[in-house]
Amino acid sequence: MTAEPTLTVIAGPTAAGKSALAMEVAERTGAEIVSADSQAVYRYFDVGTAKPDADALARVRHHLVSVVDPLERFSAAKFQGLADAAVRDAFARGRRVLVVGGTGLYIRVLLHGLSSGTPDLELRARLEADAVRLGPEAMHTRLAAVDPTAARRIAVADTLRVVRALEIQEVTGQPASAVHKAHGFNPTRYPYTLWFLDPPREALAKAIGARTKAMFTAGLVEEVEALVRHGYREAPAMASVGYRQALAVVEGRLNRAEAEADTERQTRAYAKRQRTWFRREPGARFVAPPYTEVR
Repeated sequence: MTAEPTLTVIAGPTAAGKSALAMEVAERTGAEIVSADSQAVYRYFDVGTAKPDADALARVRHHLVSVVDPLERFSAAKFQGLADAAVRDAFARGRRVLVVGGTGLYIRVLLHGLSSGTPDLELRARLEADAVRLGPEAMHTRLAAVDPTAARRIAVADTLRVVRALEIQEVTGQPASAVHKAHGFNPTRYPYTLWFLDPPREALAKAIGARTKAMFTAGLVEEVEALVRHGYREAPAMASVGYRQALAVVEGRLNRAEAEADTERQTRAYAKRQRTWFRREPGARFVAPPYTEVR
């Protein structure tokens, strides 16, 4: 699918300043924002995802924020469909579109399409952790429920291939057995400009530390307590950085200081992976603060 005008993509690591910059550009140009954040799509997970507040939502129209029930598995395929609809809607009203977020997989499938070779490293890590916790039999049973053909072909003890099949199913929204494994990315689906905000590493580390502290001060642990009371202990977003550490506090496995330190450490590691991911993206333009090139 090809569409005009060009999408402007503002990507970057956690705490690089994407949201503030996007608000400035959107208000100046009359644009709407399509969120490309794999956790912000979920309702009720607010503090740890740094969602736009009520004032920001009133000033600039945002799409794909708080649109999914917390217990729903949300795939890259579902993101693509909702994002396409949002882009079409905004373009039909003559509005510019900013795609803003740090989830590289979501940005990639929006710009280039789905592929069984498209990796979701966060999802893979979660599935691998499940395999360690639950064991190979439970993982194979999970696969059999969504893709019996693949389950018949893959041995119960072959956890690596079971995890990969589950990953493909969640990423594409189709059973791995039905996905053609030879194709690569589709041709570019939209004309686009892709900016990656790339602050100096020491400055980013400081910003991540400040953001982590602010989340816990703003009530991340209390939010998790409320989410657990409402039946969202097993929600996918609960496995994300920040939420899993706050959950460990709620369950007595970490104290707050330990949870905050681990969240900061894991966020810095994730920021490094985000930078590596976007280094491989066609046409990505890395820019340093104050980001004056982004228009």
